[in-house]
Amino acid sequence: MELTATVLAAPTVPVHSYARVLLVLPSLGTSVSALWQSAATHLVGVAPETTVIGIDLPGHGRSAPIDVPAGTSEVPAGTSEVPRLTMSDLAEAVLATIDRVLPDVIGSGDRDDARIVLAGDSIGAAIALQLALDHGDRFDRAAVFCTGAKIGEANAWEERAEVVATSGTPTQVIGSAQRWFGEGFMDREPEASAALLHSLQDADRFSYAALCHALATFDVRSRLPEITLPVLAVAGSEDQPTPPTKLVEIANGVSGALLEVIEGAAHLVPAEAPAVTAGLLRDFMGGNALGGKGTGEPDSGAASADLPTASGPREASRDEVHDAGMTVRRQVLSDAHVDRANAKVDDFTADFQDLITRYAWGEIWTRPGLEKRMRSAITLTAMIAGGHEAELAMHVKAAVRNGLSRDEIKEVLLQSAIYCSVPSANTAFSVASQALAEMEEEG
Repeated sequence: MELTATVLAAPTVPVHSYARVLLVLPSLGTSVSALWQSAATHLVGVAPETTVIGIDLPGHGRSAPIDVPAGTSEVPAGTSEVPRLTMSDLAEAVLATIDRVLPDVIGSGDRDDARIVLAGDSIGAAIALQLALDHGDRFDRAAVFCTGAKIGEANAWEERAEVVATSGTPTQVIGSAQRWFGEGFMDREPEASAALLHSLQDADRFSYAALCHALATFDVRSRLPEITLPVLAVAGSEDQPTPPTKLVEIANGVSGALLEVIEGAAHLVPAEAPAVTAGLLRDFMGGNALGGKGTGEPDSGAASADLPTASGPREASRDEVHDAGMTVRRQVLSDAHVDRANAKVDDFTADFQDLITRYAWGEIWTRPGLEKRMRSAITLTAMIAGGHEAELAMHVKAAVRNGLSRDEIKEVLLQSAIYCSVPSANTAFSVASQALAEMEEEG
């Protein structure tokens, strides 16, 4: 199984000390260029020292199909004739491709000269997790988009493999169009969505089926604590195949992992939100806290999206504080919640909304001293102690977006029973249960 690599973007400035390489992997049914090209182009605009290399999956894009028994293509016999790949097989094939192409790409025979960052979407991110587990010493860090440590159920993947091996990938186009994109994306970006769906239609059916077999057996949930690389987990808020809870599971399982939820996006965040993807990857590759200053290597003069100051925006102008506060408010509470709040603003409440945006969100939530996860845990406790039930429900949902699991929220509530009171905790459990149920219904 030999895969094909493509340089999606090359550095636009001289690279002196080290080669920074972002290796991107696509989702099932997409070519790497259709999914990642726009994000790669945006990335070199903000991180001009970066090389972006894409590797196509077997039988997708520019990669050759897998070998199947002679005669299989003429007489479809179901998935029994399709080789059964595993995620480890795919990871080893990706690693072999890196070793083959990297010296030519970076202009050096020594691969140790390169800092390689992995990024993948869906099955591409599952391969990245497998590489982080099996060959973590070869990579600098990994960003996983729209994926899970286990994706779907084995029998569903086996059934899909059977359908595609027998009838071809066009059978998946309608369903994929419904699952892949957030509401309105196909109308806003007809060329991008058409390119992605065409890459699905053109994919080799037996290779697609073999990838379904790999997904059927993939489950690294128990192994997540073994990953020592820095990990960024990115979810689309509207993703059906791998909802945000899947990324929360990864973020909770890998020590120190970061979590971001992209509002309005579904299963193909790199294509749906390429500029946002580029900004997240730029910060992550530089070792930076997302949206803030970090301690990694310099970004070689790349444009900065940092908050107004390293210790919080207190020295910034009033407008800068407000803008920073509005940004983090939307990240924590969701665009939909903030838009509803803003729609109710009138002359009487405008000053209060400005106050909380600038001080609660712009002064406190933007500070780098605590992760958003910890700030959420603190806020939940404060809401319980104060008896603020409506605010508690809102912040339970915010805590999930910030990476707290159901079990962690439960522990916060249990501890509040001791330090706030049992009646307060009793009410909090009722409010939190309702809020979590609403999130589950919303997907």
